[in-house]
Amino acid sequence: MKDSIYFRIFIATALIVLMSISLLGGLSTVLSYRRSVAEKQAMMSSTLNETSRYITTQHIHYAVDLSDLDMRMRLAMTSGITGFDLLVTNAYGIVESCSSGAFESIGKYVGEDMLQLVNPRETTIFMSSLNQIYPENRQVMGMPLLISIDGEIRTFGYLFVTSDAVAFRQEWRNFISAFILLSLSVMALAFVIAYIATRKQADPINEMARAARRFARGEFEVRVKDYGRKDEIGQLTEAFNAMAESLESSERLRRDFIANLSHELKTPMTIIAGFAEGLLDGTIPRKDEARYLDVVFSETRRLSRLVRSMLDISTLRSAESKSYLEKSFDVSELVRLTLLSLSVKIEEKRLDVEARLPEDVIMTRGDEDSMTQVVYNLIDNAIKFSDPDSTIGLEVWQCAYRVYVSVSNKGETIPHEELPKIFDRFHKADRSRSEDRDGVGLGLYIVKQILDKHEEDIFVTSSNTMTRFIFSLTSV
Repeated sequence: MKDSIYFRIFIATALIVLMSISLLGGLSTVLSYRRSVAEKQAMMSSTLNETSRYITTQHIHYAVDLSDLDMRMRLAMTSGITGFDLLVTNAYGIVESCSSGAFESIGKYVGEDMLQLVNPRETTIFMSSLNQIYPENRQVMGMPLLISIDGEIRTFGYLFVTSDAVAFRQEWRNFISAFILLSLSVMALAFVIAYIATRKQADPINEMARAARRFARGEFEVRVKDYGRKDEIGQLTEAFNAMAESLESSERLRRDFIANLSHELKTPMTIIAGFAEGLLDGTIPRKDEARYLDVVFSETRRLSRLVRSMLDISTLRSAESKSYLEKSFDVSELVRLTLLSLSVKIEEKRLDVEARLPEDVIMTRGDEDSMTQVVYNLIDNAIKFSDPDSTIGLEVWQCAYRVYVSVSNKGETIPHEELPKIFDRFHKADRSRSEDRDGVGLGLYIVKQILDKHEEDIFVTSSNTMTRFIFSLTSV
């Protein structure tokens, strides 16, 4: 489980989600806390300034005493609006008024050290219980109350604005608790989504792995289910199934090849073994020995041709296309020489040859020996399946950078459904082909392999007793 791609993707996703929430959550919490502290400090400073102006105005213009009831009511109303506690002391630090409903703090002494912390030019916040006036330390901001007498600035009292730090911290604890709960919920949801998503990613891959293991056991009919996905997994599934089709086709061809090869080998070997046994045990009369030895010799030559063809196929498969394409030859001369080499067979079957070969040199790209085998196989094939006293056609022509060679004969028409199969190994399309004892069913297959190595094409048509093969070459 720990080594699976599903587990790795899930862990990676979970770590990314965890790190993202932790970093973003921590950063947002710190910034929010600082902003809240700054906003609270600004509110305390604003409350301090506005209340100090009010008290100073009332004291100067209306001679309102710091311990006046209206003054206390004003402080209580401001406290109700802002949520801060307010204390007003005289110039010596004795509390004269406060915003609290309980007035036990009136008459208490704030303390000289607290008065010294109050700066008329800059308001700062500090933590203090104001000389035990409050049972716990609070956030405190203070300001002296100033009055001008005969041009001299004097302090007639002090104003303190305090806030409950414990309540503020508790508020932030509640916020952090809610944030952690929300983060855990988001992480849990993200993990569930990551689990489902990675599972969906891993399931097709696991299915492919199971299919590959079945391939290893020879079950080539296995396919991976296609869910219609268009992403990389869908492309991989499509490629995997295409590979499976190719493997199944290759396995089917391999089995057919082995079956066909076994059949081709078994027939001549059975004949050779049977006649040899008959010659040895005297079953065949002495006067017929020469005739049967000729049959044995013919079948031996057939085996030799089969082995030679198999070696040719092996050589073709191991050769690289580049080695063929680096050479060139005159295709017109090649066709003439090949035709001459088959003149005896042509005469034996009383065939006429209608050749249309250019007199000029036509140089084409490719290996001359291999292309000689192509032309030889096609002409030899045409001779075998031509009607006696008919005509074989040969033609070479050039069109732009392409050169075409045509070989045609008159004989039995190849069925339309057989045309795509005639280049397969050991394929024989009709009865006349299956009765042919000279061929082994590999001639056209070798032709196709050679042309494929040359990156060229071959086409075949067959209708109205006329069969025609045309292959292409590239001029140089």
